[in-house]
Amino acid sequence: MSAYSSSSSQTTCIVLVVIICVAALSACTNAPADKSTSTPTLSGPPSTTYPMPPLKGASVSDLGWVVPETGNGSLGRNKIGDYAGKVLVLDFYATWCAPCRESVPLLVKLQSSYGDRGLVVVGLNVGGPDDRVKVADFAKEFQIQYSLGFPDRALTDFLLATDTTIPQTFVFKRDGTLAKHFVGFDKNAETAFDEVIRAEIDR
Repeated sequence: MSAYSSSSSQTTCIVLVVIICVAALSACTNAPADKSTSTPTLSGPPSTTYPMPPLKGASVSDLGWVVPETGNGSLGRNKIGDYAGKVLVLDFYATWCAPCRESVPLLVKLQSSYGDRGLVVVGLNVGGPDDRVKVADFAKEFQIQYSLGFPDRALTDFLLATDTTIPQTFVFKRDGTLAKHFVGFDKNAETAFDEVIRAEIDR
């Protein structure tokens, strides 16, 4: 084989490698986002704690959610600041999320046990538009007595800024600061949840 042929073959190989790399990069950057996995579920260790993400240009007390009103079908709105003096638990869930469903009986129990001592549990559905219509049946299935709603975009952008895994549960102290942030749920979480709630209720 001549030096020219060898050089030509090497050049052809290099060009092919470059083309393959460019195609691969293009596929990664141009692939459409899979919206069905935008809030993946997690069934691993639940008691990971993260610091609150930075708040940009707004007060956390003004962030809130829409609440379906019973009776006339109209909507109301609540915000974190409405619960000053209470221990507020915000639980982000979807009706189709298996670990979310596992966590609901515990949330029902906590609300029943500590509601008269200042605990307020709020379930916030982030399962998407198709999931919202299933919330009423979900509440009946689990005999949910705590409030359910749909979070404002500003609230999810703030609290779920670094991780869209569900369930996620935020426990706020009576002064509105964050006491604990749980990610995911399994049976080992029950003790951790109860300890955090009791500690805040007893303060």
